[in-house]
Amino acid sequence: MVRARLDELADAETLGVMRYIPQALCHELKGNRAGQFAVKLDKGYRMIFEAAEEPVPLKPDGGLDWTQVTAVRIIELAEDYHD
Repeated sequence: MVRARLDELADAETLGVMRYIPQALCHELKGNRAGQFAVKLDKGYRMIFEAAEEPVPLKPDGGLDWTQVTAVRIIELAEDYHD
């Protein structure tokens, strides 16, 4: 599953594509991880990453424009904080 998630992310034209791959569970994080994302890997791990664009592309309401994110920076592979 790890390889599949990394391939999906690598093959996506934009981060917006990841919203339509339900098994990836790609989502924005909150609190002290605001501005970062996570995708579920296997064996209880998640990959944490952020948009690599400078400046980060935003929508008029101030939220991240997932459709304009074309590169990400991996921050860490971590144990699933939901378990």
